[in-house]
Amino acid sequence: MIDRMKKRRAFFSRLIVLSAAGIALNISASLLARTVGIPLYLDSIGTFTVAMLGGTLPAIIVGFISNLISAFIDPNNLYFGVINVLVAVGAAWCSRRGFFKKVWKTLAAMFCFAVFSGLLSTFIAWFLQSYGSGNVSFKLYEWLHHNTGISIFSAQLDAHLLTDVADKSVSILAAIGIYHLVPQRRRDDFSSALRLNEYRNEAGSDVDRSLLHKVVAVVLTAEVLLGTLACGIGYFLYRQTAIRRYTDTCAGVVESSIFFIDPDRVDEYISIGDHSYEYTRAEKALYGLKNGFKEIEYIYAYKIIPEGCQVVFDLSTEDLEGASPGDIIPFDESFEQYLPALFAGEEIDPIVTDDTYGWLLTVYKPVRNSAGECVCYMAADIKMDSIITDEAEFIMKMSSLFFGVSILVVAIILELVKSGMVFPLNSMASAASSFAYDSEAGRSLSLDKIDELDIHSGDEIENLYSALAKMAHDSSRYIDEVKQQNDQITKMQEEIILDFAEMVEARDKCTGDHIKKTSKYVKAIAEELRRDSVYSDVMTDEYINSLVRSAPLHDVGKIKISDLILNKPGRLTDEEFELMKTHTTEGRNILCNASSLANSSGYLKEAVDMANYHHERWDGTGYPTGLAGEDIPLSARIMAVADVFDALISRRSYKAPFSYEKATGIIREESGSHFDPVVVDAFLKISKELYEEDYGPVEGEESKDQGENK
Repeated sequence: MIDRMKKRRAFFSRLIVLSAAGIALNISASLLARTVGIPLYLDSIGTFTVAMLGGTLPAIIVGFISNLISAFIDPNNLYFGVINVLVAVGAAWCSRRGFFKKVWKTLAAMFCFAVFSGLLSTFIAWFLQSYGSGNVSFKLYEWLHHNTGISIFSAQLDAHLLTDVADKSVSILAAIGIYHLVPQRRRDDFSSALRLNEYRNEAGSDVDRSLLHKVVAVVLTAEVLLGTLACGIGYFLYRQTAIRRYTDTCAGVVESSIFFIDPDRVDEYISIGDHSYEYTRAEKALYGLKNGFKEIEYIYAYKIIPEGCQVVFDLSTEDLEGASPGDIIPFDESFEQYLPALFAGEEIDPIVTDDTYGWLLTVYKPVRNSAGECVCYMAADIKMDSIITDEAEFIMKMSSLFFGVSILVVAIILELVKSGMVFPLNSMASAASSFAYDSEAGRSLSLDKIDELDIHSGDEIENLYSALAKMAHDSSRYIDEVKQQNDQITKMQEEIILDFAEMVEARDKCTGDHIKKTSKYVKAIAEELRRDSVYSDVMTDEYINSLVRSAPLHDVGKIKISDLILNKPGRLTDEEFELMKTHTTEGRNILCNASSLANSSGYLKEAVDMANYHHERWDGTGYPTGLAGEDIPLSARIMAVADVFDALISRRSYKAPFSYEKATGIIREESGSHFDPVVVDAFLKISKELYEEDYGPVEGEESKDQGENK
């Protein structure tokens, strides 16, 4: 718990420090470029540097907040924030994949960032109509537009692309330089604290899609849908508000215009026109009103007569000369439905038409004389193109702000998902998949690893962790109990088998402690082979232990041999010897059956080999199968030396014990014919020590023979 709190504090402290440093670097570099007059932005050096050091989240924070601060200098910068945020995402992605470690990949990244930034900047600037002289690439744009004759949009695009190629190249190179100036220890500190490498899929190769990828897909899909829906609703509401605002403006202008004319003089205005002082005064006031409202395209007053609209006032514009008083303007087809109301002098609702004079929003108000009669209609028009332009600008601003903020929110959500879901799940999967069942020490370490996770999320993740921890501890206890039971059963089986071997040995009145001594000799020979690095790939502790446990069973087949043959004091006949040789195959059969019944029978495989092949000879003249050389199992080759040595130095019903020198001499002579030469070499190094442990110091050959005669 304490360790987790330390990690969390380290995460937030490194995040704040790294983000603050990146923001300071962006702002200071940008101000330096403005102050010195360098035609570059240099407002993303900190973003690229932080992306290399800390990954996606701090890079997005740096890009977004840097843009937010720069908006205090130029408010339009706020709407370019989505570019800086997307650059931060791309920089982190490139850094994770090592793009900034190879020259050609770095050049490719520079080009891609420049094209992306240039295209999106031009697109946003075009809709916002914010390409003013304060823009870094304004002079280049102006030169291209005036000297090459290309369109304004093309000039803006080319200027942005050329500027961004230089800007992103300098920014990326500066960021790489700063990154390498940071000591490796600090880089590792940021990487560790921000957990940049903790979210890989650790559950195994069978899982090809990370939960994080699925969450990213869901969140991004939701963001796009919500953004589209929000922009659609915003567009609809803005359009309604804009039309209502423009309608109110038109209505206000029309009401004010009526105030400037004298309804009782309308006929005089038509007949005399600008020869009348009152007409000139009213017309001047109307122009002043029109100039006060830039949205208003036309202001006019028409008298509705059967022939058409008779002009009372018609103010000129920059593009169109107004008609003279008394002129008749035919009705547009779109007005036909309103003619009955107009002839009757009634109020009509605002009209949207797309006729002779373009796409217009028109407000008509009847002008009544002192008798209450409608003498004409005062009208004002606003071009709907203005509304469309405003709508496009509104949508662009809204989209830029929404998606800029949304990407930051998504990054924060993904960080929470990584730390709260992906990392705990991957940690549990890793701990479960690497759980060691094969040894008590391994199980203990695995349980410690699970306990150290100490997940306390207060949700289903914690429930899953608790269930996993309980299952692991329960499984470990169960394994220990089963192992203990198996050990008891195995020990009992081994004791029964060993008792059986001793019982068989007891039938042979001449062998004495043969099974104990051969077991000791086998162990000593095997350990000497390991010291000599012979058969090193085989001579493990487990293998030697199996040899020692198997050795007492090498003559278990003698249970099938008659006592008359087994204890015959003289030499065996050929027929008797053939029966005696069957103890090898009989022993193999007995041990094979025992192996199939035993719960823990790994060592019995070696016992089967020893029993069946310990009378085989290196030259292939042995029995029961006539195997030769290394085709004879190693356990049987070792037992052959131990068995013969004990037989030579022990008293038998058919012979007296041989001296140490004579016994070892026989074994040395039989090396390469009866015995494996490598095994013989190992045995001869330790034979004297083995002999003296059982029989005392080795005496001369003559004194030994005298002792035997006595």
